[in-house]
Amino acid sequence: MSPEEPRARPAPWPPRGRGASSGGRLPSGGVHAPHGPARPWVGSRTRAASLQAARERLDLERGVRFRSLFLLIMGTLLVVAATDVLLGAVGVLHETRSRPLTPVERARYAEADVARRWHTWPADRVFPAQVPYVGLARVRQYARRVGIAPEAPCASAVDGPVGAVLRQRGCRTMLRATYVDQTATFVVTVGVAVLGDEETRVRAAGELPVDDRVGVRPVAFPGTVTESFGAAQRQRAGWVGAGPYIVFSTAGYADGRTRQAIAREEITHSELWPTAQSIAGHIGRGLSAPPEIPRCTQGNVC
Repeated sequence: MSPEEPRARPAPWPPRGRGASSGGRLPSGGVHAPHGPARPWVGSRTRAASLQAARERLDLERGVRFRSLFLLIMGTLLVVAATDVLLGAVGVLHETRSRPLTPVERARYAEADVARRWHTWPADRVFPAQVPYVGLARVRQYARRVGIAPEAPCASAVDGPVGAVLRQRGCRTMLRATYVDQTATFVVTVGVAVLGDEETRVRAAGELPVDDRVGVRPVAFPGTVTESFGAAQRQRAGWVGAGPYIVFSTAGYADGRTRQAIAREEITHSELWPTAQSIAGHIGRGLSAPPEIPRCTQGNVC
């Protein structure tokens, strides 16, 4: 009998090197080594793409919301600004367009026009070269202007008691001119005291002394029939109110007669004082006459 050959060892199971299935289990005590680089699962890639798309969509929606909010705010600001501009334009148009003057505006226009005449009118208009008057005989005559005195401070052109009142009431200036009647018998100096407004003039007039010996000081012009007319020749003085003006007047004789030389009865019954009053009244009415008021804010066309 031949020597006994050793028995062959049984082959391991499962056989190595073969792709036999392990039934989902790894060999005991070992780890299944991959044969190539690991590849991510298809499900993981899809989920990541979905998350990225959702994130981008969220960012887009947030950007759209911010943009919408920004546009809303800017639109609101533009509307407010446009409204302000429109209202301003309407207001300017309303203020600048021609429209009828209200009664208050008409009164203010007239008041302002009268108040500035003393310096806007030429001297020849304030003191006309000829002034009509009517004497005791009811005959229309004309007084002639001899000269116009330089503008003077109020207190220096009137007597002391009158000057104190005018100074207290803010008298601006005094304008004076001297006239003679048609026969060159009487001499009349007219003085226009300029007050701030009619209300101030009324108050000042109420405080003037009741004395026909004081008032505006005479103005004589050398080389004329008035050269002898001074303070002593004044026969009487008075005043009349006209708008913001007090129109003073003082009268005497051209021959130089003084007040003491004339009997009281002659002063009362002569034409001297009526002539002086008429001349002063005419000048006062001219200064305070109502102006021609335009119908509208821009003339007579509304």
